Amino acid sequence: MYYHQSGFRTFKWFYQKHVQRYWQSEFPKLLIYKRFIEVIPEVLGALTAFMNSRRGVSAGIAFIDSTPLCVCKNIRIPRHKTFANEAGRGKSSTGWFYGFKLHLIVNDQGEILSFCITAGNVDDRKPVPNLVKSLTGKLFGDRGYISKPLAQLLAAQDITLITTLKNNMKAQAIDAFDKLLLRKRSLIETINDQLKNIGDLEHSRHRSLTNYMSNIIASLVAYSYQDKKPALQLREADLLPLLQNA
Repeated sequence: MYYHQSGFRTFKWFYQKHVQRYWQSEFPKLLIYKRFIEVIPEVLGALTAFMNSRRGVSAGIAFIDSTPLCVCKNIRIPRHKTFANEAGRGKSSTGWFYGFKLHLIVNDQGEILSFCITAGNVDDRKPVPNLVKSLTGKLFGDRGYISKPLAQLLAAQDITLITTLKNNMKAQAIDAFDKLLLRKRSLIETINDQLKNIGDLEHSRHRSLTNYMSNIIASLVAYSYQDKKPALQLREADLLPLLQNA
């Protein structure tokens, strides 16, 4: 977890040049790098449980989005073997990719409320029912979550799904406050960007599925300890001028 906050770009370099050099006194029985990598899978379950304990509290406003996690460049897909049975080809706003998807739900304070990892070819709407089990209120997403059956399913759980519209869809009446929050979906996109560019969430150096998943969960845990998270100022005094112009 500290690695994902350290600024190092490879875990091997971080472990050999920082941990083994400066942390030897704190960990007298510190493992060599190769052995440390071998035992990482043993903590995946505990790490996931710990991340679940670090989730934020829902206050009735949540944002949902998925982000692609490429495991190799597209030109190398035919030769990729590490995740040949688990990864999938998917398409995001930036084009086709091969790998997995990280699905996140966050609150207006930038805290992670729910998360899951799927293959890259899984529809964004499929994991939503499981992701929202402990939520109520309003859920804001992009046009990839448009689905009448999904909206009806969530409504039965006291969740209102609000999404942007496709170009060929008729405009719909929407509350000014909801319209404002819909424009604030960039909050979760900023979080995804920080996870990738600061927390080293996405890279192609993994050699096993368990270590790959451990890296993702550790990155989420590290983010949960981030002092200043992307957040919305939802105090009435801050929103009033915006609502008047909505």
